Amino acid sequence: MKSILPFLAAMILFFAFGATAQTTNGLSDAEIQGRKLAQQLLEQLPITNSIQNGILEIRDVKKTTTDVPVRFQTMVSATDWQTIYETTTKSNRIQLIVGHAAGKPNRYYLWEGLPGLGEAVDRKAMALSGSKTMRPFANSDFWICDLGLEFFHWPGQKILKKENTRGRGCMVLESTNPEPSTNGYSRVVSWIDEESGGIVQAKAYDFNGKLLKEFEPKSFKKDVNGQLQLQEMEIYNDQTRSRTQIKFDLKKM
Repeated sequence: MKSILPFLAAMILFFAFGATAQTTNGLSDAEIQGRKLAQQLLEQLPITNSIQNGILEIRDVKKTTTDVPVRFQTMVSATDWQTIYETTTKSNRIQLIVGHAAGKPNRYYLWEGLPGLGEAVDRKAMALSGSKTMRPFANSDFWICDLGLEFFHWPGQKILKKENTRGRGCMVLESTNPEPSTNGYSRVVSWIDEESGGIVQAKAYDFNGKLLKEFEPKSFKKDVNGQLQLQEMEIYNDQTRSRTQIKFDLKKM
C-alpha cells in the first residue's frame, strides 16, 4: 500500500500546512504527538498534475441508487496547488475547487447548476468556509469538508492508541472540532497506516457525540508496476443509512 492514485493522495494525504503551528505548552504527550502526525500528513504535497475519472454511486435513504459520473483533477504550480472535483453530466453540473497554499487555510469555491463541459460559466462561485463546508457534494454522503479533510486542520489532535486494523498497523488519531455546528462534526477518529500514511478507516461524530459517518477504502487493484491503487471507497451514514461509493476508472492504469 505504498502508492495510491495521485488524485486520492491529494484527497487523503496532502492538505496545506496550518494545522500545528501553535504552542505545545500544557499539552499532553498524546496531544503533542497527535499534532505532529497531523502536521506530517499536511506537509506532503502532490508532485505532478493528475486527472482521474470515476462514478459516484449514491444510495439514498429510500434505497434508491443513482450513478453520477465525476472527474477529479490536481493542478500544481510553483507557489500553490488546487484540487477540482466535478460532475461530468451534460447539464446541472457541479464543480468544487479546493485551493491550497503553504501556511494558509484551504479555500473552497463551489459552482452548482452549471452548463455542460466546455460551455461558458455565467455565474459566480460560492466561497465556503467553516461550517458552510459541511454540506453534500452532488447530493452524496461526501461532504465538502470531507474532500478538504478539514479535520486535520483543527487545533485539537490527539493520538489515542496504536492498533492493527484491516490487516495494517495504524496510529489512531482523534481530531476535535473547536466550534462544532449543530449540523456538522464534533470530532473525527482516523486510523492512519504507519507505513503509507493513508487513511485505513475513519469515523465522524455529530454535535451530540453520536456516530454519524464511517469512511473506508473498499478495494484495490495493482497497476503495471505491481503497486496498489485504490479502486473503490465508501462513506456510510449511520443515522440515515445512506451510502456513497466512489468507483475509479482504472482501465487505463
